[in-house]
Amino acid sequence: MEYLRTLKPIFTVTQHWPPVSRIQARYCSKLASAVDTVREKKKTVDKFKSRLSSGPSFQDFVKGLPANRSRAADEEPSEKHDYLSEGLLMGNSRKVYFETYGCQMNVNDTEIAWSILQKKGYQRTAHLSEADVVLLVTCSVREKAEQTIWNRLQQLTAMKRKRLKTHTPMKIGILGCMAERLKMELLEREKLVDVLAGPDAYRDLPRLLAVSDGGQQACNVLLSLEETYADVMPVHHAPRGHSAFVSIMRGCDNMCSYCIVPFTRGRERSRPVRSILEEVRMLSDQGVKEVTLLGQNVNSYRDTSDEQFCGSDATKLSRGFKTVYQTKRGGLRFSDLLDQVSRIDPNVRIRFTSPHPKDFPDEVFALICFSSFGYSLGSVSPAHLVCVSILQVLHLIAERGNICKQIHLPAQSGSSRVLKAMRRGYTREAYLDLVRNIKQIIPDVSLSSDFISGFCGETEDDHQQTLSLIREVGYNVGFLFAYSMRKKTHAFHRLQDDVPVEVKQRRLEECITVFRGEAERVNAALIGSTQLVLVEGESKRSAEDLCGRTDGNMKVIFPKEDVHVQPTAFSTVPISVGDYVLVKILSANSQSLRGRALSLSSLRAREVHCRTPPEDQRDEHVAHTQP
Repeated sequence: MEYLRTLKPIFTVTQHWPPVSRIQARYCSKLASAVDTVREKKKTVDKFKSRLSSGPSFQDFVKGLPANRSRAADEEPSEKHDYLSEGLLMGNSRKVYFETYGCQMNVNDTEIAWSILQKKGYQRTAHLSEADVVLLVTCSVREKAEQTIWNRLQQLTAMKRKRLKTHTPMKIGILGCMAERLKMELLEREKLVDVLAGPDAYRDLPRLLAVSDGGQQACNVLLSLEETYADVMPVHHAPRGHSAFVSIMRGCDNMCSYCIVPFTRGRERSRPVRSILEEVRMLSDQGVKEVTLLGQNVNSYRDTSDEQFCGSDATKLSRGFKTVYQTKRGGLRFSDLLDQVSRIDPNVRIRFTSPHPKDFPDEVFALICFSSFGYSLGSVSPAHLVCVSILQVLHLIAERGNICKQIHLPAQSGSSRVLKAMRRGYTREAYLDLVRNIKQIIPDVSLSSDFISGFCGETEDDHQQTLSLIREVGYNVGFLFAYSMRKKTHAFHRLQDDVPVEVKQRRLEECITVFRGEAERVNAALIGSTQLVLVEGESKRSAEDLCGRTDGNMKVIFPKEDVHVQPTAFSTVPISVGDYVLVKILSANSQSLRGRALSLSSLRAREVHCRTPPEDQRDEHVAHTQP
């Protein structure tokens, strides 16, 4: 249209206009320039199409949609990128430095990411000053956690500018939940980040780092319906190898109204049983003494890779609990996995976190499975299948000596009204019924919990109900936070964050005060008992003391002294990290226990030596410790 407006005066020339030849010459020059521009654009488009045809296809960017859908479940996914040579994907001994923030799942994610990079020739360093690549494994659950990362990025960027003067520029990467949630802000805000990789994109790290070497920002935050990293053996970095985390599932389907996890980590999918058992056996062979099974909703584990051999029975819930999603059917359940894991090595402690209260049914159910719990599917005949009764999780914990008598039972609130707004799927009464059921099945159980203060619409009466729940249950460990509104959540779209910040903080402080008081009371009941402690190392406050944890996950501090090899032996030996030690508890507060080491021991000997004193003796000790 612009050219048509230019042409119109040419056809209405009058004698008062300048010579036509001058006008034509001017117009022809403009038209020639336009033609040249079109030609240049065409060349650019053709060049782009040529590059596009040799670049990655749509398939390269879609996780969970493998080109060959008939690929076996345990076959390693292809990581080949035809447009990048293998040499470009190699680390060439570049040093990687990890910083891990947030939950234990992020610790496990770090181990997975490092396993992938190690295979490509990267080296790991514990010193930031030596790093060529700095990767932050991040958390988005609360605003404070994200602000910590923003501050850290400013510091790292200052270091990066100094490194740009050298021959090896530093690359900065954000991994995990924050990468998925804030991808645009991270890429655009002051250009702080070179690489972004979401929780399901760690396999892509070598390619992303190769792209960043060319001066471009590289990003992959796509969520997957399949990715469990079942074929990636994590490189565990537990302190001297005494404990390890094993991820059994990823994602969450609960859709609690306050929670960002389903949006940053995607839908639930469970890692195959055989892969988990292989990793636990390897850890046992390496001398690991404690394994923690990890998942966003760990006790809703459901391995469907062998579903045809496991019936189609529906998943059971705790009495009085419900979900926002439809009942799921089939698959191997968490109780079956826990049973098999605990049988690998009776002298390895088994923990799990974080469960949801809805997934603690207490009845026994029948399961069709292999008589030897083997999973070689190609050679199975009906004669090899048997029907067995599997104990549910609570009964299994009570029965099995190496499964810790400790359960994390997130309550979040003591008010049924607030719990409904949170979409937790239970009432205060149902939660308390579950607690009573747990204590009846596992009398010596230790309970921990999560609480949120100041959720949308929370009144003072709701807050008081939370305080009374804390007093009634009696937890010994707690994680308490003021509510932080997160984008994408149900609360963000449907509820109003109407509790003032100062009220949230005041209620949080009151919850913490009550929680500590109850924890001190619960812990004081252990004074005089003998606890089996797994030694973790020196106490942070004194090199003269050692520190470890009980079966109930309570920290125990005791002097660094030689102890008897056995309770009845005369010879003594020094205590080492990873030893099981019998410790006599002498005092307690809300945070830890103090005692004196008696002798080395083992899980097999725990039932003989670890007994709580009679009720009258416990009262005497408690009275003695009161101010």
